Amino acid sequence: MSFIAQKTEGFSGADLAELGQRAAKAAIRDAIAAEELKAGGDDGMDADMANEITRKHFEEAFAGARRSVAGNDLAKYDQFRKKFDPFYK
Repeated sequence: MSFIAQKTEGFSGADLAELGQRAAKAAIRDAIAAEELKAGGDDGMDADMANEITRKHFEEAFAGARRSVAGNDLAKYDQFRKKFDPFYK
């Protein structure tokens, strides 16, 4: 998880959700491919690994990932929160 945190600095919640969806879709594609190989008699991929979202899937998802909120907008939100939230530092 630390590699995801390092690569997603400044990502919004929606950006992170999209990243997770892309990783899940990559895992599903791998699972389908593994089932097709298994049906064809080739046991090249471990069945348990085909049912997990792994770092490989997140690395594939990062190929299309991007921040949707600009840094200057994040700074504006931060200033707004500092002004109106007495517990925020």
